[in-house]
Amino acid sequence: MRRTTIWAILALLAPGARAEPRDTFARIDAIDRASLVMTVETGIVPRSLGATIARALDQVAADGAKPGAERPDDYLRIEPLITAIAGPDATRMHSGRSRQDIIPTVLKLEQRDRLLALAETLDATRAALLTVAEREADTIIPAYTNGVQAQPTTLGHYLLGYAGALARDADRLRETWARLNLSPLGAAALGTSSFPVDRKRLAELLGFDAPVENSYDAGQLAPLDMGLELTGLAANLATTAGSFAQDLYAQYHQTRPWILLREGALTGPSSIMPQKRNPVALYGLRMKASDVVGAAQAFVIMAHNVDSGMPDYKRNQAEPPGRTLAEATEMCRRWTRVLDGLVVDRARAADEVAADYATTTELADTLQREADVPFRLGHHFASELVSYGRGHDLRPADLPFPEVQKIYAEAAAGSGLKPELPLDEARFRAALSARGMIDAAKGLGGPQPAEIRRMLGVARARLEADRGWLESRRQSLTDARARLDKAFAALTQDP
Repeated sequence: MRRTTIWAILALLAPGARAEPRDTFARIDAIDRASLVMTVETGIVPRSLGATIARALDQVAADGAKPGAERPDDYLRIEPLITAIAGPDATRMHSGRSRQDIIPTVLKLEQRDRLLALAETLDATRAALLTVAEREADTIIPAYTNGVQAQPTTLGHYLLGYAGALARDADRLRETWARLNLSPLGAAALGTSSFPVDRKRLAELLGFDAPVENSYDAGQLAPLDMGLELTGLAANLATTAGSFAQDLYAQYHQTRPWILLREGALTGPSSIMPQKRNPVALYGLRMKASDVVGAAQAFVIMAHNVDSGMPDYKRNQAEPPGRTLAEATEMCRRWTRVLDGLVVDRARAADEVAADYATTTELADTLQREADVPFRLGHHFASELVSYGRGHDLRPADLPFPEVQKIYAEAAAGSGLKPELPLDEARFRAALSARGMIDAAKGLGGPQPAEIRRMLGVARARLEADRGWLESRRQSLTDARARLDKAFAALTQDP
């Protein structure tokens, strides 16, 4: 089998694998088209001049689409291209408008695309989590608190936990969309103008739900708090991704791990140690999560303690928050690849649980539930069993039952209870087994098979609803673009 180098794998995982569907030049072109339609409709620009400007915009767009052509990202560099074709009167299209509302609108259009791209990859990661969770619904694994094995659970239960966290991120994303998809266009520098600019029409033509109502807020304040919200959303998601990566990374510290990445495309060799299989895809995921968190913090620092309306937080999307969203999208792609490449050794995972005493809570619960032994006494007895077992290098299944009975009698001394252990050997060992503990769980959201099946169903339904939301938002933008194109095409015809 041909081995892939670490650097080749990282190159495959690097950002930029998918080109952005639009650039700043194209977004300014859309803004110009919407502005022209609105200014003609409101009488700011005469109908005949509107046709001339429309044909000029078409020509500038066609010229910019030629191979190697320059595509300026500043309206003041695009306007001369328009006036060179349509004459100086073409600048009437800019009436009641400023770069101070064009730039935030360009940013909103780009942030909107990036947020929907993130929603798509986030949903793909959630789907991958659910696929593995269903496959491994019954796979017993150790679970940890404070970094120490605490109780047994199933891999399906564990992964559904992460799916729940990502579902909350999807909720935040949808809630953010409602605040993001508001238009700054028509606010001019900050106080509108004496022209009858129809801001609601501009918003409609560009697929926004409505304008940002206050014209000062639109271009001078909203870019700040929206940037913080977008980067915060991405950082929250990245923190969860980092936790997942570290959970898996701990397996690579062991000589007998129970979960690894499939060798080949997701791992890389050492240059000197033939036994090593470096988890390149896993630390690629973790590094990308760190990139997201770092970019989010960079935006906070840039936006902190500056006057309102300053350019610090209204940067091109090569900087945060746009870059943060793009990095988060790439992070989700990497996460999905890791999930698709998981190899689980079920027997080894079960053996890891059986090697320790993580089931003793259920022993105390069983004594209380079935023999009316106070929990604290049962807990004390179980703790003494742990000390004895570890002191004699015994697994729970290997504890000699006569010694178990003796330890219980000692624990019960002075309690007023009979000294005989109120469980026979078969019931004792069942209560102390991982399978017995998991199957005995009764609580909402626990690892018992019935709850796993229920939660999988709920999670899949929620994911499908979120995919429907994404499709609806994208269709809404497609419909808005079609309306803009239709209204603009009508302008190119002489009256």
